Amino acid sequence: MATGQDNGKIRQYRKPLNINLGTVVFLTIFLYIIICVVSYFLNSKNIKPYTVMSGSLSTDNVYTGIALRSESVVNSPYAGYINYYAREGERVGSGMLVCTIDESGQLRDILNEQNAEDTALTDSDLRELKSSISAFCANFTKSSFHTVYDFKYDMEGTVLKLANVNVLQSLAELNNASNSQPVNLCYAPQSGIISYYTDGYEEKTAADITDADFDKEKYVKTQLIVSELVANQDALYKLSTDENWSVIIQVDRAKALTLEEEEYVKVRFLKNQYESWAQVTILDKGSNGVFAQLDFNNSMVTFASDRFLEIELITEAETGLKVPNSAIINKEFFLVPKEYVTKGGSSGSNGVLLEVAGSNGSLTTEFIPTQIYQETEEEYYLDNSTLSVGDHLIMPDSSESFTISKSATLIGVYNINKGYADFKEVQILAQNDEYAIIKANTTYGLSVYDNIVLNAQSIENLDELIYE
Repeated sequence: MATGQDNGKIRQYRKPLNINLGTVVFLTIFLYIIICVVSYFLNSKNIKPYTVMSGSLSTDNVYTGIALRSESVVNSPYAGYINYYAREGERVGSGMLVCTIDESGQLRDILNEQNAEDTALTDSDLRELKSSISAFCANFTKSSFHTVYDFKYDMEGTVLKLANVNVLQSLAELNNASNSQPVNLCYAPQSGIISYYTDGYEEKTAADITDADFDKEKYVKTQLIVSELVANQDALYKLSTDENWSVIIQVDRAKALTLEEEEYVKVRFLKNQYESWAQVTILDKGSNGVFAQLDFNNSMVTFASDRFLEIELITEAETGLKVPNSAIINKEFFLVPKEYVTKGGSSGSNGVLLEVAGSNGSLTTEFIPTQIYQETEEEYYLDNSTLSVGDHLIMPDSSESFTISKSATLIGVYNINKGYADFKEVQILAQNDEYAIIKANTTYGLSVYDNIVLNAQSIENLDELIYE
């Protein structure tokens, strides 16, 4: 009889615990990554860097100007049907026939009866028409649809001139007829560029211009060439008699100061991209606005039919380091005399000797490292995070002391090349709504390819660590 049996019971075999070293290492690394990611999102301020590059500002130098010329309106001494023979924008000499005024309308009937095919166009006439049409088509935009009417009247004037080349012969026949009334001939009283419109600006000078004169919605331009009948003393045409003319633009006082310092400025006319130099005169009228008077001595004939001109001032753009305005911040620093700043510590860094009370109540000095952020002839700008108002500084190798009380503000950005926020003072050369141009390679400033904080307001303290 077997006595060593366990009455038929079966015991389960337990496998020994085998720890895989690779699995442990993987889990440890995975846990570490999870902790780092969570820590990043909990502690990071999502600070975005910006790499400083060289550049320039694209400032808005486009203005709407009012053209002022020496203009004289010629009125009609007669009443009757009018026919024009000079094209708008053409230079007419003194005594040149400009138009006729026919009291009976007989001349008009004769001209209408003439066959249009009898009027031959020269090569010069064809080139002139093609040039005018091509220039209008090239510069036309939907936003300036009103210029279609000006172009229409200009073409009508050209056609009238070409269609009436035989007017002198018709006049001779009409004046010789015994039953006809004579046709009144109107000659130019002086030489000048002829225009067939009036707008009330003919007598205005630069001293008369106000902000209200720039309101295009209230501007009224009266076309004269569309009239078939004129009354005695009605306006017939006007003559621009001087090549010297001006364009008046509205500017702010900062721009006015810049232009006044330059005295002369290069101007581009957007109508045809023509460029010319103008002499600048600033007109400060207080509550009535600040204006720049741009005086030209050429190209008046090109724009004789225009009262409002779109122009661009071509100025030299400031070049330097281009940074966003959001990266720029004002920060306060203590001003400390230079003789109180020395070098010390294990690294030989800049710092000051701060007077502190010892354990036994005696006064001793402690070297406090501090960074220099800017300087004047007599003082350094020092960080106010390691020092306080009322601290007593001891001059090296002397018993003289200085109490911190004076501070000043610097304009700068936060450099993060080293992984922490390091304030750098900047000198702004030019600025618009989005960017500023900074002077490069200053002693305490920035250099090209430096990394700075895009939003300076996200930094609370100097030397703050940056999580990227």
